[in-house]
Amino acid sequence: MSDTDYPHVAVGDDCVPMIAGTTTKVVEIVQDHLAHSWDGVEIRRQYPSLTLGQIHSALAWYYDHREEIDQDIERRRERVADLQTRHGSTDIRDRLRTVTGKP
Repeated sequence: MSDTDYPHVAVGDDCVPMIAGTTTKVVEIVQDHLAHSWDGVEIRRQYPSLTLGQIHSALAWYYDHREEIDQDIERRRERVADLQTRHGSTDIRDRLRTVTGKP
C-alpha cells in the first residue's frame, strides 16, 4: 500500500484505492453514495467500522478522480452483465422457483 494525499486512503499494489487499514474499497463507498444518494452519515450507519473522516476522504478521492472511478464502476457493471449472460440469472427468486417448482 502506498500513502496518498488523502489521510484515510491508500492505494494497493493492484492500484485499487482502499480505506487505509481496512478491506473497504473506495469504489464501494462511492457506489453506495451514488446508487442510494446516501450522505456520509448514512454511509457511516451502513459501515459502522468506518469513521466519518474515512468516508469523507473516500468521497473526496472520488470527486478528485471521478473519471477513473466512474470507468471502474462501468467495468464492474459490464462484468456482471457478462456473467449473467454466460451463466444465467443469479436472482435468488429464480433459483428458489427452480427448487420449489412454484411460480
